[in-house]
Amino acid sequence: MSLLAIILVILLGIILLLLEFLIFPGFTVFGIGGFLAILFGIGAAYYFHGAQTGNYALLITVTLSVITMYFVFKQKTWKKVGLESSITSRNVTFDHEQIHEGDIGKTITRLNPIGKVMVNDVILEGKSISGFIDENTDVVVIKVLTTQIIVKPK
Repeated sequence: MSLLAIILVILLGIILLLLEFLIFPGFTVFGIGGFLAILFGIGAAYYFHGAQTGNYALLITVTLSVITMYFVFKQKTWKKVGLESSITSRNVTFDHEQIHEGDIGKTITRLNPIGKVMVNDVILEGKSISGFIDENTDVVVIKVLTTQIIVKPK
């Protein structure tokens, strides 16, 4: 195996480990593949080119890995690569005295099968029991739950 091929295998292993740390965190194929590629590259250097070249490959790989990890974590790569938006959803509850079974309302959005419904001037999440309901359709409240209502077309 040529020295260039060994270098490429080791670099591939380092890239796979970076992918594991930055893009696909956890214990995935990228981390295992990267670790095995580095071990294979260093082992091939020892096997095909002798102890001195193997020692150099080991030393350079460890040094290059440490330097790469230092710069990746020091330069705030996590912030450049990672998702910065946050989820701002909320669980909406409503006063159950305002909505009763049998009340008439109107869909604000299409219910497929969940969407927004206005009943008694209150906008809340409604769920259709009969499939899709287009917007601006009159509906009847069948059941009142904690965070939503069950409706059917009028």
